[in-house]
Formats: sequence, C-alpha cells, structure tokens
Amino acid sequence: MTTKHRIYATSVASVYPYYVAKAEKKGRKKSEVDAIICWLTGYTQRELEGQLKKQTDFETFFQEAPKLNPARALIKGVICGVRVEEIQEPTMREIRYLDKLVDELAKGKAMEKILRA
Repeated sequence: MTTKHRIYATSVASVYPYYVAKAEKKGRKKSEVDAIICWLTGYTQRELEGQLKKQTDFETFFQEAPKLNPARALIKGVICGVRVEEIQEPTMREIRYLDKLVDELAKGKAMEKILRA
C-alpha cells in the first residue's frame, strides 16, 4: 500500500495565504487568486470561503469541487520540476494545476490567458 502525500491532508486554508502573498508580492490581487480557484473548481466565491473556513483538506476540496473546469487540461508546463500534464495521480494533478495557475498570475500573465479564455 502506498502512502498518500501529506499535501492531501493539508488544509487549503493553510496554503491559501501563501497563494495570495505570492500574487500580491507581484502586484496582483487576492480577488484574482479567488477567480483562478473558482474557475478551476467551479466553486462560487461564497463556497470557496466556506471551504476555507471549514479548513477542508486538498483531497476533499477537489473531490467536492462542483465542476472541475474541462479547460484545465490546457494547462501545461513545469511546476516543482515536474510537467503538470504528465502527473498520473488525479488529485496531485489538480493541486499542481492550481499551483501552476497561481505561478502564472505571479509572473504577470493576463487573466484571459491564465483562464484559457
């Protein structure tokens, strides 16, 4: 039996401030981070805030996501030294998609391009 990565049991709320700080440090906004998360998962702003308040872990956060955006398959590139499109484990791939989107935001990419519009 394989052991799950500890990120699965980590609450999204404990990592969320780092996403926001990374974006704000580069002149972006918390609302843009929220828009990315909502685009990726299908959560509304209110539902996202509820998940953060409940301290939902990453695994549950993605399992309970209302509607994972089909356009997320267009997210390509390297995050943490790994190509996101090559990650086999579905939950880890979703987590890395989110990491990649926040990375793109912090690098100054336009929201339209980040959201694959």
